[in-house]
Amino acid sequence: MEIKKCLECNEPIKGRIDKKFCTDYCRNSYNNKINKDSKNLIRNTNNRLRKNYKILSELNSSGKTKVTRTKLYDNGFDFHFFTSIYKTKTGNVYYYVYNQGYLALENDYFLLIKRE
Repeated sequence: MEIKKCLECNEPIKGRIDKKFCTDYCRNSYNNKINKDSKNLIRNTNNRLRKNYKILSELNSSGKTKVTRTKLYDNGFDFHFFTSIYKTKTGNVYYYVYNQGYLALENDYFLLIKRE
């Protein structure tokens, strides 16, 4: 009978015949290495969305506010990260980060709105 070895640390495995790892630690370490790149992308994207949401929420405490592009940039807002787009019948395009939205107005102003 062949002794199975842990996929992470190469130690002999005791127990069930279909086990691949000797401990939970080895299983987690192995899977974290395998999924590292995709997890980093997801984590970084979620962090960016969270930051944008926080900025919109803080600048729009009343539910409807007008701010400049500069004010958004100065707070660290990144216009590349949003969760949805809503286009009205009149052609206005609202970008949303969850329930916080913004609409580009004239002269580098933005209307911030909160969707209920």
